[in-house]
Amino acid sequence: MGDSDVRKHTFLRQGSASKMPLREKIVQIYDVLFKGEDPSRDNPNFWEEFFLLKANVQYVEKELERLSADELLALKENINMLFYRCTLTLKEDYPIRIVNALQTLCALIRGIYRKNLSDHGFDVINILVGFDVAESQMQALIENLNNLIVGEQSVSLKNLCFKLLLILVTVTDNVSQNTILEYIMINSVFEAIIQILANPVSRQNHGYDAMLLLTILVNYRKYESVNPYIVKLSILDDELALTGLGYVISSAFKDFNRQFETKNEPGSGGLFSALTSMVGSMFVTENSDPEPVRASDAILLAMYEAVHLNRNFITVLTHNHTESTANPPVSPTKRTPLAVDATAQEVLPIDMSLESSSQPTNILVTFLRYCSIIMQDVKDEEKLGNGKLCMIILTCIGEDQYANSFLHDANMTFRVELYRAPMRHRKQTVDKNLPARPLACALLDLMVEFIMSHMMKNLPMDLYLRCLGIIHRILCYQKKCRVRLQYTWKQLWTALVSLLKYLLSNESSLLPKYNIFHLSNKVVRLFNLFITYGDTFLPSPSSYDELYYEIIRMHQVFDNLYSMALRQSTNGGEHKDSAANLTSNLVNIRAIVNHFTPKIDSWTAANSLSSLTSDQVLDVVRSNYDTLTLKLQDNLDQFERYSEKPAETAFFTQLVRSIISDVRHNIGLSNLQQQTVLQEFSSLS
Repeated sequence: MGDSDVRKHTFLRQGSASKMPLREKIVQIYDVLFKGEDPSRDNPNFWEEFFLLKANVQYVEKELERLSADELLALKENINMLFYRCTLTLKEDYPIRIVNALQTLCALIRGIYRKNLSDHGFDVINILVGFDVAESQMQALIENLNNLIVGEQSVSLKNLCFKLLLILVTVTDNVSQNTILEYIMINSVFEAIIQILANPVSRQNHGYDAMLLLTILVNYRKYESVNPYIVKLSILDDELALTGLGYVISSAFKDFNRQFETKNEPGSGGLFSALTSMVGSMFVTENSDPEPVRASDAILLAMYEAVHLNRNFITVLTHNHTESTANPPVSPTKRTPLAVDATAQEVLPIDMSLESSSQPTNILVTFLRYCSIIMQDVKDEEKLGNGKLCMIILTCIGEDQYANSFLHDANMTFRVELYRAPMRHRKQTVDKNLPARPLACALLDLMVEFIMSHMMKNLPMDLYLRCLGIIHRILCYQKKCRVRLQYTWKQLWTALVSLLKYLLSNESSLLPKYNIFHLSNKVVRLFNLFITYGDTFLPSPSSYDELYYEIIRMHQVFDNLYSMALRQSTNGGEHKDSAANLTSNLVNIRAIVNHFTPKIDSWTAANSLSSLTSDQVLDVVRSNYDTLTLKLQDNLDQFERYSEKPAETAFFTQLVRSIISDVRHNIGLSNLQQQTVLQEFSSLS
């Protein structure tokens, strides 16, 4: 009997002698390793046999958790050896060994990083890999993982590779403090990620994980040093890969929209439906409302990084395709954004129920619908963050020349069914009867809806400023390129005036918390842009006349706004400078009101009328333009371009922390168990 057989025999006899249940052979070997002994001594075939045994991830992690910091340090040599052997095994051709090596690496990395060894002055990388060989070992690990990901391996084995990489990049709450990522900066996985995204089949199986991994890596020390993943993503011009990334993002948005629509679709009605509802309610507790559909921070961040960093991605947003349930396009698998099941093998078809009417669509259409859902509710911090990121993405799109040319192209029209938030005077609705229009119309509708539906005590001031900024960028493009968008501008003017009325009515409660003069200035600036340049981009002269009509009709709002600003600018309050600026910016609006009001009154008296119709007022306006004098205001068509640093660094740092926490939470032990993975290999049967 050889040494190996003696050792195995001894492991089994120990369990029998003590009359305890037989322990897994792998667990017995783990015990030897965690005692600091070398189980491979005198057995040259030990590691080949070891990786044929099914890894017990849960046991390894529990044993590591049980060890004190000093005990763990004493086991450094064995841990380094196990890490080295796992890495070496990844180069083999035998899938079962590779799977067990990947499982063991997952357990080692998670178990050791959970120890919070920084409190004891120990370096995790040294305990895990060993300082002397860390560079070469990590290079070998990443190289082997890259080869497995792009090679002819099974779906589940590749999923495990991604799980290992996701564990590596999420071991610390703050990604920028994860020093092991320095090795992934040097030994890139970018090319492997791009290959996955570019291949229609592989991105169905691994697209979400690839996108998630890339998104986290892009955010490593992005404000402190040159991040190679930022550089590579910003210059990426591989159309297949960018299109693949777009499909992964778009399918997640579609899945979210579908879930929201399913949850909120009205009942079919009828007696049977009513009876079913009544009987069902008898067995439902008070707090049994279904969980709201949760937005995915990771998908939004991926969309943001792609739009913000890569100008080529804008063209992907605008790629048209016709969606039909009969012939769906090749798209990434519908994945629940936070689900990271390492053992998923089945490729699910994309649910095309939302846009299944053979109408042209693209990622922007899906994203605008997504935004209309997200922006309905921004009351808590998480939802406010989602709304903010949607606004930032739309801001970046609004600043891009190519995106704007597409948004305003009269030959590229779409039906975009935006959701409208439930309010006192209306239920939750979605307008399904809209005509096909340029996407700029849908974007303006989205902004108008936001303005009208968020006038509340806790005013989302930041979102309002971003909303007005998006509208301003759209108008600046129209003015610059003399684009006459066929849009019902009156609804925008009405929304802007309604916002001013709200600010005036709630001055006493809002002023202590917000600089409402700054917000009012943004509104007035939009009106000034219409007044000064509207004749170059409004669809017709009658639209320009209607603008003046609305200003004159709502003159009391502008008068009250001027009075409030004048009062605050002379009282020496906290916002006196903003208030003084507002009084100055109202000069042309006041000039219009003061010029036309006497003309209208005079015409009314001359014609012995008590009131005028809108057409009569418009006639007076048209006949008195010549004598109106307006002040030329500078920089109305200028805006400060979006910059992430320094204004948004804190927001994105916290957002990435939240994403990392979610990823870490959802790569659970059950997801790392192998039974489903190993079923792929017929050699086990």
